[in-house]
Amino acid sequence: MIIETAKSDFYAWTQQQLSLLRTRQFHKLDLENLIEEVESMGNSELRELESQLTILLMHLLKWQYQPVFQTRSWLLTIKEQRRRILKRLQQSPSLKAKLENIITDAYELARGDAMDETGLVESTFPLNCPWTYVQMVDSAFWPEETHEN
Repeated sequence: MIIETAKSDFYAWTQQQLSLLRTRQFHKLDLENLIEEVESMGNSELRELESQLTILLMHLLKWQYQPVFQTRSWLLTIKEQRRRILKRLQQSPSLKAKLENIITDAYELARGDAMDETGLVESTFPLNCPWTYVQMVDSAFWPEETHEN
């Protein structure tokens, strides 16, 4: 019954599991699916942070390497992602321990996205993230145009 509910009505299953936890009927819990869902929730937080960092980094790259196309939309996206990233890390501070790896992965994605959106060649963008986390989320930080390429 419990496992069938999880497959057919997720919300009903969560409420059932919650009720079993509150009444301490641990032996009735759908442990296999419950473990899977808790793990998925944690991974979701990590993926969301990576997504926010990817969007931020892509816009910072575009800001720096296509200054003639800077728009209010880019500016607002950068500001919004900075706020969201800071909020997410405030809500889930344990993600800070994984930040270096998340930034590395997010930058790789952002670099590809920036190439796709700008049409600039791959060699335009640094292979590794040129900014520190502190710079990325600093509301006063704005990358300057480079003349290397």
